[in-house]
Amino acid sequence: MKIAVPADGSNLEKAVSLSFGRAPYYLIHDNTTKQSEVLDNEAATSQGGTGIQAAQFLVDQGVKAAIVPRCGKNAAEVLRAAGIELYQCQPGSVQHNLDALAGGELSLLEAIHPGLHRHGGR
Repeated sequence: MKIAVPADGSNLEKAVSLSFGRAPYYLIHDNTTKQSEVLDNEAATSQGGTGIQAAQFLVDQGVKAAIVPRCGKNAAEVLRAAGIELYQCQPGSVQHNLDALAGGELSLLEAIHPGLHRHGGR
């Protein structure tokens, strides 16, 4: 299963990004093959709709789960319509959160916010 994590850097030891749509990278980990890849988030610099664009990007990558600190309503709708489970991240690195998910320590993300709508800035 492919798992996406918005990341502040391009490796497993970097922190989970506090922003879903404007994260600089997405680390996609396949828990079957144990392979990971880092993809630039091209939506991060968009003027608007970054969450929706980022969500569709992850759908296109075949992701089945995402570990996030928070998620806006529009992005969550795209992800959930594609059957992608959203998990609440814990403080720490991408690797820590992947390990926590594997150990059954992460809960499903329940609180979906209306969106930050910062339009082009972080």
